[in-house]
Amino acid sequence: MSDDYRGVTVLVTGASKGLGRAYALELARRGARLILLARSEQALRDLAARIRELHGGPDAEVIVGDLAAPDGPERILRELRDRGLTVDLLLNNAGAGSVGPFLGRPLGPQLSTVGLNVNGLLALTHAIGAEMVARGSGGIINVSSTAAFQPMPYQASYAATKAFVLSFTESLAEELRGTGVHVMAAHPGAIATGFFDGTTATIDARAADTPDSVAARTLDDYARRRAVSYPGRAATRAMTWPARLLPRTVVVRIAGALNRRLRLDEVVDVAS
Repeated sequence: MSDDYRGVTVLVTGASKGLGRAYALELARRGARLILLARSEQALRDLAARIRELHGGPDAEVIVGDLAAPDGPERILRELRDRGLTVDLLLNNAGAGSVGPFLGRPLGPQLSTVGLNVNGLLALTHAIGAEMVARGSGGIINVSSTAAFQPMPYQASYAATKAFVLSFTESLAEELRGTGVHVMAAHPGAIATGFFDGTTATIDARAADTPDSVAARTLDDYARRRAVSYPGRAATRAMTWPARLLPRTVVVRIAGALNRRLRLDEVVDVAS
């Protein structure tokens, strides 16, 4: 699988840290040419330098932009055009997740979650996907989550955005079947990253997958042209089954009880 991305130009969103950084490093190891997108310029430049140090080859392109901003996607697309960059694989990884009781948490971060996870993903997919179809080749990986398969009290807006990504990606994959553009959804479970940084919520590393393993398994599945990837431990995929079999009222109560056990109903912000 290591050569399946050689010479492929990949745009990785949310590349500055966590899973996005892991995707970028794994893609570079497999020979891809990278376009790195995130809000943090210094983190992206540090990552580009690390890629150059490890693998040589052409320098990664760095684009600084905010997909959650109203004009963010258009600015990013304009910069791609101005630099003459053609994207062979769009990896929509950028994401955010508000946590805690919906009415007890600030509205701003929840609106930002929707803006990034939904609006930003849609805008890039619409523009870059159209270019791929016109060429008759390309691919799109949308990073969703196992949270997409059921409502999640205390992560209500986050789970709703991932449910959108799941439905949208499945629909788009069918629309583009036969065009030469392959579309895949990835559904990782808990990942050992700083996803809840800035709040009292935590991720138990013992029950979470590493970003490196999730990145490698996602890319393996895409190289095999799978329609969906569950790039985590076996329990990750099994967690999606109850929501398909049980009444939704039962599923949401179970999810709420689990999140209360994790004390997500008591989340507050912490000083940085």
